[in-house]
Amino acid sequence: MRGNGSVLWTAGLGLLSLSLSAPCFAAAQQARAEAEKDPVLKAMLEEMDRSMSQLQLKGFEKPFFIQYRIEDVDDYSTQAEFGASEGADRVHQRVARVTVRVGDYKTDSSGGRGDGSLVIAALDDDPIAIRSSLWDATDRAYKSALVAYAQKQAALKEVQTPPQADDFSHEKAIISLAAPASLKLDEAAWAERVAQASGIYRTDAEAKAADGDVEYSTADFHARATTTWLVTSEGTIVRKAETEYRESIAVGAQAADGMRLDRSYASTANSPKDLDSPETMARRAAALIVSVEDLRKAPLVGEEYHGPLLLSADAATEVVRSLLAGGVGATRPPLGAEARTNGPFASSYQTRVLPEFMEVVDDPGLKSYDGVGLVGAYDVDDEGVPAQAVKLVADGRLENYLVSREPVKDFPQSNGHGRAGVAGGARPSMSVLKVSAANGLSDEELNRRLLALGKDNGLQSVYYVETMGGARAPRLLYRVGLDGKRELVRGAVLDDVDQRTLRTGVTAAGKDLLVTNYFGDVPTTVLAPALLLDDATVRRANEKNEKLPFYPPPE
Repeated sequence: MRGNGSVLWTAGLGLLSLSLSAPCFAAAQQARAEAEKDPVLKAMLEEMDRSMSQLQLKGFEKPFFIQYRIEDVDDYSTQAEFGASEGADRVHQRVARVTVRVGDYKTDSSGGRGDGSLVIAALDDDPIAIRSSLWDATDRAYKSALVAYAQKQAALKEVQTPPQADDFSHEKAIISLAAPASLKLDEAAWAERVAQASGIYRTDAEAKAADGDVEYSTADFHARATTTWLVTSEGTIVRKAETEYRESIAVGAQAADGMRLDRSYASTANSPKDLDSPETMARRAAALIVSVEDLRKAPLVGEEYHGPLLLSADAATEVVRSLLAGGVGATRPPLGAEARTNGPFASSYQTRVLPEFMEVVDDPGLKSYDGVGLVGAYDVDDEGVPAQAVKLVADGRLENYLVSREPVKDFPQSNGHGRAGVAGGARPSMSVLKVSAANGLSDEELNRRLLALGKDNGLQSVYYVETMGGARAPRLLYRVGLDGKRELVRGAVLDDVDQRTLRTGVTAAGKDLLVTNYFGDVPTTVLAPALLLDDATVRRANEKNEKLPFYPPPE
């Protein structure tokens, strides 16, 4: 509903964007009254009012901005190995982070000791306990901010090049109140389910046949519910919540030459019902055990290979996450530097970073894709800025960055990507990173292209990567003859797959995107297609191999 151009209310997000007109003032008062029904927000707002009216050390600057962020984290995990539970842990705590800025929006105290303070807050909703924690943290944060501001003023006198952007961006105050999160689990059932998953090696017929000398077979389940309360001196009031769940399995062994062989799989979702079923996880565990046994028998990769390489969508997702996602967050360069930002794409603005047929969008508002829930999605970031979809790469060219409230040259405003872990300050970070290609090819077409490139280059074989462990370590790598026959090999690294490879080496991409959710303090999601590289280096890892056990494991 829009009234007099001053109030924007979106029912789906519970989002109120405020200006200073009379109708908006009334709406703000009503929204604050609604927020104060939450005892945590009420205590935070009362202490914020007191801090802004009373906090000033005589003869020094008053704060121009204060942010209170309290996070209630309920975290549960259980582990098992070889079919037996190793126990469980459940930790419930609240952490308050206070940020105090002195100076002004153009030049403030940020960038050093003045970036905030932490304190463990009371788990109950007692207002005096909450306010006392905030008062203590605010006092310390203010003193640190004063020191940091004086140091920055002195440092600015020593540099020739002035800062390329303001220290802090002006943003509209919002009020957004989502329902708190809770963690409701049958802990005994999950402990049993995890134990069964870790013991598949001795109950599944296919896995038993391939068991060999499996040295470990583990499984775990991890669940987290986080409720975040955020209040700023500008008038922003936010309560948001997220839940994430992950079940994972891992198996490992040694080859005859002592090489360590590790395989793992994880299912991650916003809800337990969206995780893989027990039957699916059992099939995954059995397949991992079979693949480890296949790896034990597989030959070593050749000394060195230069030529075309096909990354499955699974492998490409990990490469994109490692090489692209971390470089598109716009972080402030050091004082006196002329750079726009830091990282591998600091000087890549408006230049090509991918082939012309590819684009990249980071969209926190994308809650699901092809029926799969996306854990990286959110409505409001950890600085109280509404989430925005950002087209990062268009026609292969980098045309935008992910920006928090600490702007950089040419990007004076946040685009809703200031994200923070439980104990950390907000930094520009990806949410749901979607990589797509115009005129993408089917898997069959990509395979034909791979073989054709090998033939054109006069090669006897080419390579296909099914899964990766990071940007350089293939977990399942196949040598593919020009007749299409695949042979599993082990012990390889990809020697030169980097940002330059993404820019100049991708010759085709798939049409289907794989969803990969990542569990963590800052949950993220990557959607990516298979990628065909026209030239990559595959070489032997040449890592130190450990001695085999002197006698076999128990039957």
